[in-house]
Amino acid sequence: MPEITLVLHNIRSTYNVGAIFRTAEGFGINEIICSGYTPYPKREADTRLPHLADKITAQIHKTALGAETMVPFEYYETFEMWRKAQPDLPLLALEQAENSTPLRDIAAPKKFALLLGEEVNGIAPELLKHADNIIEIPMVGKKESFNVSVAAGIALYALMA
Repeated sequence: MPEITLVLHNIRSTYNVGAIFRTAEGFGINEIICSGYTPYPKREADTRLPHLADKITAQIHKTALGAETMVPFEYYETFEMWRKAQPDLPLLALEQAENSTPLRDIAAPKKFALLLGEEVNGIAPELLKHADNIIEIPMVGKKESFNVSVAAGIALYALMA
């Protein structure tokens, strides 16, 4: 079973973050990295105003249902700060791009990070440059993409095999 770190960059919704925590716990994910404006649960030595940290944590809890206390996580102000701390960890980016590989055609490394991006605009091109591989969930319907928390679950299921 691969060791996976999830990187959540600029995800807006606390409910999406909570759902991803819950899914990550179910798959035994090693760690979640929150970066940019991604909301994250309250942590020791939290520098946010207490009432804001409590409110965000409560919102995440609505969909995480306790998984936010079970999956280790870190917060970095920028994606680049995290990448500098983990330069050698292979990085797969889940995004639709000209040079993406269909998810079903990927053989996951034994240890890697999976980058998930913003709900509307996805992963910024400058961050995709850091990826060792860009993977895509092929779409059959008329919508352009899945919800980020649903896409996370689909990708993790396929990459765990």
